[in-house]
Amino acid sequence: MEIDQEVQHEPRIVIPGDIIKEATETNIILGPGLRQEGEHIVATKAGLLKHLAPGKWWIESNQKRYIASTGESVLGRVTSKLAEYYRVDIGTAHSAILPALAFEGATRRNKPNFTPGTLVYCRVAMANRDMEAELECVNPTTGKADGFGELKNGFVVKCSLGLCRRLLDPNAMILRLLGEHFPFEMAVGMNGRIWIHSNSVKDTITLANAIQNSEYLDDDECKVMVQGLLLKA
Repeated sequence: MEIDQEVQHEPRIVIPGDIIKEATETNIILGPGLRQEGEHIVATKAGLLKHLAPGKWWIESNQKRYIASTGESVLGRVTSKLAEYYRVDIGTAHSAILPALAFEGATRRNKPNFTPGTLVYCRVAMANRDMEAELECVNPTTGKADGFGELKNGFVVKCSLGLCRRLLDPNAMILRLLGEHFPFEMAVGMNGRIWIHSNSVKDTITLANAIQNSEYLDDDECKVMVQGLLLKA
């Protein structure tokens, strides 16, 4: 009996123009920093080449400006309302578009009514470097909101794009440690924004500072930091 084994690829540093020869899967999903050029997959920015089985590849880097990529979750603020859609600031060079019907159960007679300044958690439905990104607040697989939509109360923290990607790891040590001592809700946007909501303003500030300070700490250093926070609380 043959057993399929996933090939493990160690992260490596790439620069613009490098050909990604490791990507040999039949079905490949290209994330930020990669593009198809003929028969080759080429890096478009410098950073760490990352792989997630079965076939997702992307380049992780601490660039300051976010570049929208299809399928990513982002935090944005509504900047203006038009008849059929909203304009949303997600930190890209140009504002994104959020159709008024891109919500669970939305119809022309029954759709959300957001005002400028509203914070929304969205998914990038379509991204093209020559067009404005299009957003949606519904999971295309289930047709449900699944956490997307308006975010009320809470506090928004800005951090590096690399830290946001690491926080999406289910085994992120800092979140596991904080979750053992603080009840809180969090939404992580791949565009360098994090929404945090807890029982009090003091706890929210503590959580925000801890998450930001964890960027360059290893697991043991995170444990020490959280212990220090508990002693001060």
